[in-house]
Amino acid sequence: MIEASRKVLEEKIGYRFKDRYLLECALTHTSFANEQKIQTFRDYERIEFLGDAVLEMISSDFLFRTYPEKKEGELTKLRASLVCEPALAYCARDLSLGSFIRLGKGEEASGGREKDSIISDVMEALIGALYLDSGGIEEPRRFIMTYILSDLEDKQLFYDAKSILQERAQQEGQEIRYEVLEESGPGHCRLFRVAVLLDGQEAGVGEGRSKKAAEQQAAYAALRPRPRSGSMAQH
Repeated sequence: MIEASRKVLEEKIGYRFKDRYLLECALTHTSFANEQKIQTFRDYERIEFLGDAVLEMISSDFLFRTYPEKKEGELTKLRASLVCEPALAYCARDLSLGSFIRLGKGEEASGGREKDSIISDVMEALIGALYLDSGGIEEPRRFIMTYILSDLEDKQLFYDAKSILQERAQQEGQEIRYEVLEESGPGHCRLFRVAVLLDGQEAGVGEGRSKKAAEQQAAYAALRPRPRSGSMAQH
């Protein structure tokens, strides 16, 4: 797969880089950098380190001001759920960020563009690049508020879907079980379709590149408030 145009990404995020080298580095995986005989671009790891710190500071400030009633432990737990690897990967996919990454041939062949570990790291690297290029906190703050901390209640429901559904099932005395309905795609890039069953009745279906991701989607579908027959309809 050929990576998408950087200009398209700039249009998506509403920011044009003055120093395009920063953007290129943020989108360059170690595997690509190591394959070059001439090191044209450094990989994203150093910029990711910076972006991680910027993300933690901005998300901490946001949660501190948004939830004045929550204690330190609650805020820490909430922040961790919003900026963890799966959460950042979920947000990165909204931007189709994987299509912009420079990958080495081996990583490309192994489905690197869909790996949570890679696209979440690039999300943080992009934040770091925005911070360096803009010379301040306002551009990364705008980006984080738009693509990571927006629709907070819905995203929180998604991130915690499996545990919330588990708790509800226990409260109602229901047996909960996940069942793989279908597997497709090549070995390095499998797609799983999974159903969550409550007392043997299908309550939600999800898809993902791993069973865990598909289960998360299925649990989220079961919790979404929409008309449906069965024991979870009231939720």
